[in-house]
Amino acid sequence: MLGLVAALVAATALGAAVLFQNRLPTGVTSFGNGHPLSLVSSLLVALLVALGAGAARPRALTLIPVSALYAGAAMAAGQVLGSSIMTGAALRTPPAEHVTVSDITWDNFTAGLPYAPNLYRDPIAETWAAWLYLAVAALAALLLVTLRVLGVRRAQRRTESEAESQEESEYRAPFEPAQPPTHQPTTDLFAPRKPARD
Repeated sequence: MLGLVAALVAATALGAAVLFQNRLPTGVTSFGNGHPLSLVSSLLVALLVALGAGAARPRALTLIPVSALYAGAAMAAGQVLGSSIMTGAALRTPPAEHVTVSDITWDNFTAGLPYAPNLYRDPIAETWAAWLYLAVAALAALLLVTLRVLGVRRAQRRTESEAESQEESEYRAPFEPAQPPTHQPTTDLFAPRKPARD
């Protein structure tokens, strides 16, 4: 459940980042054609989903593929959400140069939604970057949650084996004294004994 909430938060944050990316300095957005910035956002989505998913049941192996699915879905949903509102704001008359907070409306979202899935529907030669960011988010979440689950399982196995070994060392049979009797050297029957003191 926490993984799903984290995925929804990540999708919303990514949608806002897509909307307001034009407000960043040009050197940041144009560096490497914007790929490094998008890859960093993919890793942040994966980290957020992995933290949310790993907080609920950190031992469950089913968490690994589910977190990868959540991260990929959050990446796709965030890109579609941001580009839908941006496209809807550009379609209105007069078109907006920069998207503002007042442009985040249901009308803009529904107007731009038919165009937003083109990020994934167009030929792979054009949409490879969107698929790459989605794959990076899913694989990073898969790796992070796998490391978390395996670490928690290993630590729990270690504590269980230590507890079992401690129980085995402390076991005593019934009527067995807590401390074994001290062995005194046996004496000869004919050896003189210590005289009794008055």
